[in-house]
Amino acid sequence: MFKVQVRFALLALLLPLLLNATHILKDDILKPEAAKLIDTMADELLSKTGISGYVVATNENFPEGFNLVQYSKSYEENMSKPYVMLIFAPNAVVTLKSKAKGRVAIIPSEKILSELYDKGDVEDATIDVIAAKDKNSKEDKYNIGVVQGFSEMVDQIAASRHVKMTTTLPNETRLIIGILKAIVLIGAALVFWMFIFRPLYMRIKNGKEK
Repeated sequence: MFKVQVRFALLALLLPLLLNATHILKDDILKPEAAKLIDTMADELLSKTGISGYVVATNENFPEGFNLVQYSKSYEENMSKPYVMLIFAPNAVVTLKSKAKGRVAIIPSEKILSELYDKGDVEDATIDVIAAKDKNSKEDKYNIGVVQGFSEMVDQIAASRHVKMTTTLPNETRLIIGILKAIVLIGAALVFWMFIFRPLYMRIKNGKEK
């Protein structure tokens, strides 16, 4: 009876923490819909790979050269290892000379985890949406960018572990690049056929007819 009471007491203490568990460690930007998508994708990634995915979306005005790796350490007590963290800081100064702002960082808890994803792809998936010239507001672009970047990250991690995600978003940029590659390959094949293989084929054919 005493053991049952102890277990019940522990569950009562832990339940609020479990209900409030989130993969978003700082949120100055995200709308509830975007936050829910990220948590859903992170939950699936954790259940299928054992790797936690976290997001820090901050409006902090980091100076040029600010160490985001060191900054990420301040959240470690709220994270479970192994993990990969996506930091999005739109107000962070890139260089004073260019006056450019906006930094994205992907930080793994262990170096070996960085082999499970392509950092450039994740950064591009985040930034390309924000850089696009369209009618979306800046805030909407931030939300779309963070969700798309996180989706790309967890998709690649899952693929590296030979599992398929069902809650991630299609990467339109990757699809377009794939289509362009196919067009280039088809074009190259046609060029080879028209200028190399076809003349050679015709010579052989005409030679046999003679």
